[in-house]
Amino acid sequence: MAEKTFGVLLQELRKEKGLSQEELAYQCCLDRTYISLLETGRRIPTITTLFKVSAALEIRPEAFIARMEVNYHNSPGDGE
Repeated sequence: MAEKTFGVLLQELRKEKGLSQEELAYQCCLDRTYISLLETGRRIPTITTLFKVSAALEIRPEAFIARMEVNYHNSPGDGE
């Protein structure tokens, strides 16, 4: 599932930056619970959300998507 792949990568990048969910949410003008829902794959991000989290994590949106695609295709049973 792409939602899970997005969430796993989001959490990975957030932790690499040393940010809590609350700190990331604040930087993105989002709620902490929404970040949690994204990380667990229970919500699908909008393009606006992708741009917000990418900016906060200092990664270009296309680089985020490229990493997500690699992870998706390397996940057992998830990639097509």
